[in-house]
Amino acid sequence: MKKQRRFLLCLPFALALTSARAQPATRATVLTIAAASDLRFALDELLQSFRAARPGVQVDVVYGSSGKLSTQVRNGAPFDIFFSADRAYAQELEAAGFTAGAPRLYAIGRLVAWSADATLGRLSLDELVRHPGVKRFAIANPEHAPYGQRAVEALRTRGLYEAVVSKLVLGDNINQAAQFVQTGAAQAGIVAYSLVLSKSLAGQGAWTLLPQAWHTPLEQAFVVTKRAAAMPLAADFVRHLDLPASQALLQRHGFGVAARP
Repeated sequence: MKKQRRFLLCLPFALALTSARAQPATRATVLTIAAASDLRFALDELLQSFRAARPGVQVDVVYGSSGKLSTQVRNGAPFDIFFSADRAYAQELEAAGFTAGAPRLYAIGRLVAWSADATLGRLSLDELVRHPGVKRFAIANPEHAPYGQRAVEALRTRGLYEAVVSKLVLGDNINQAAQFVQTGAAQAGIVAYSLVLSKSLAGQGAWTLLPQAWHTPLEQAFVVTKRAAAMPLAADFVRHLDLPASQALLQRHGFGVAARP
């Protein structure tokens, strides 16, 4: 009887301990980031050092086109930081009252004309678009993807848009456009410089860096959302992004580092 009573007395404590261990991570230790697809490989690497310095912290990232992610922020998606490939989307969120402060530039994006066929990839953009072997040409959807918008600008600047419009296949975001080229669904395309430098695509085919004068600059900016205004973990990540090592990492991934006050 005594043994049974001792067991019953210990049971609530054991259950409470088990329950405590089973509790999910708290809001203070979970950071949720929405990021443009061109950042996929750079941000994944950047987060390795951030997580290593903060054991127990959980960082979740959702990648997509800047336009669609911006719409999700407006619709109440639980994002703490939004990295846009075009600062215009971040500025619009600030103007509409969805951010904790003004957008901050973090990088300048670059475009490349790329083909998984190295012979095609070494051609100029003009030659590539008009090549008889290029039946399908991939870009990100300009309706909501900044890299797609700038691709159209570059093609129009060169007087090539009408020659290629019937060949266009549109990726939902710039990463999907690159996948179309990688898999052969398109013979060539205009994609992010950061993607062709990534481990998954490096060495595949050939690419040509497009002059920045052919399109509006891809000034990329981030905002901390209103829901994370008083969140120390979000502020910690912003400081981590400012570190010289983080800036050097962005450069290694093909981004021009934007000067910030």
